[in-house]
Amino acid sequence: MGSSVRELAGATPATRDRYIDLLRVASLGTVVLGHWLMAAVTTDGVGNLLAVVPGLQVLTWVLQIMPVFFFVGGFSHALSHRSLRRKQPEGSTDSVYSAFLRARLQRLLRPTMVFILVWGAAALIVQLLGGGGGLTGVTLRLVAQPLWFIGIYLAMVAFTPPLLTLHDRYGWGAFAGLAGAAVAVDVLRFAAGVPYIAFLNFAFVWLAVHQLGFLRADGRIPRPALLAGIGLAAAFALVALGPYPLSMVGMPGEKISNMAPPTLALLCHGLWLVGAVELLRGPGARLVARPRVWRGVVAANGVAMTAFLWHLTAMLGVYGAMLALDVPLPEPASGAWWAQVPARIAVAAVVTAGLVAVFRTFERPVSAVPGTGSGPVSALGVTLCLFGVLGVSTVGFGGLLEGRTAMLIAVRVSAPAAVAMALGGWLLVERAGRRRSG
Repeated sequence: MGSSVRELAGATPATRDRYIDLLRVASLGTVVLGHWLMAAVTTDGVGNLLAVVPGLQVLTWVLQIMPVFFFVGGFSHALSHRSLRRKQPEGSTDSVYSAFLRARLQRLLRPTMVFILVWGAAALIVQLLGGGGGLTGVTLRLVAQPLWFIGIYLAMVAFTPPLLTLHDRYGWGAFAGLAGAAVAVDVLRFAAGVPYIAFLNFAFVWLAVHQLGFLRADGRIPRPALLAGIGLAAAFALVALGPYPLSMVGMPGEKISNMAPPTLALLCHGLWLVGAVELLRGPGARLVARPRVWRGVVAANGVAMTAFLWHLTAMLGVYGAMLALDVPLPEPASGAWWAQVPARIAVAAVVTAGLVAVFRTFERPVSAVPGTGSGPVSALGVTLCLFGVLGVSTVGFGGLLEGRTAMLIAVRVSAPAAVAMALGGWLLVERAGRRRSG
């Protein structure tokens, strides 16, 4: 691993924007650390530290970093699609679209499908043996929750070609259109009480943040301080004057969440974060120009998705071991609890590293080579994957034998049906994007 990382780092083109790679690693790393820290586990169940200590919710205005990941995704997707078009100027729209989807999604979907299959099989075995209660039942539900991010990211990739076309034509106007749609959704949701309309902001809010990545790719964010200031002021006003909660992450039992579905306040939070990371671009670029730092970024990027998928498994495994060994679990947010935090996070990091060593082989990039693939088939595959992965995230791995279901937007979905959709969609994407032999 060390030699290959050194070779990859040494072969990095001078034109590569290394700061973007640093942001990708930093954003996922912040999410992982946040999840490890926020888990307030007791013998009675799993709570949220932000609910135990509400005053800490203001920290989510800095640590809810997921908009940065979608911003980075927009930048990378724009460069990837344009590069593919340049290499294949005579390629059909269908074949280029299929190749783009397969190249961008294979590294994402392979580790995701392995995660789903491994946990699905484990859950089935546990339930056949009569288990599934207590912390085990909570684990079967919680480990699937981060998959919502995978589902939304699938939509970002699928919409890249048409939205990049709109960006090339309208620039900031395309972003304004998505942001305006997000505003309209919240008005209809909160002022008119239109049912289910809020779920549209899963698309409009995250696609708007993703669109900022297109603008960054073209060097069209010239005044990041202004962007950060507008976003921060607007988010503050919305929370102070409107129906929006303070926390930028979901809180247990809250009537309104800024995350699920996303709100205009979260979009403004995204503007503030994008402006902030752009302000740090100079120091960040100098940092990542150091060979040792860059090798670390390259190594982390190579396993980032695998680590993200398995980090909650590691954390809950640590707590399960503590309970099995009768290690005391202090009251969340107590002095003893805070004193225990460094050790818990260190052990969770070691367990995550072990899981990464086992499953990292499924996270390998592929070349984007247009073949004879079908754009509509690829689009169908991504759609099935999207709803399948979101379905698994919603219903979890518990209740497989009982046929437990959960509400996904306006439709009830079971875990077996969600897994089937995800796997079927993945196979379609793989097949549609592969060059025909002979």
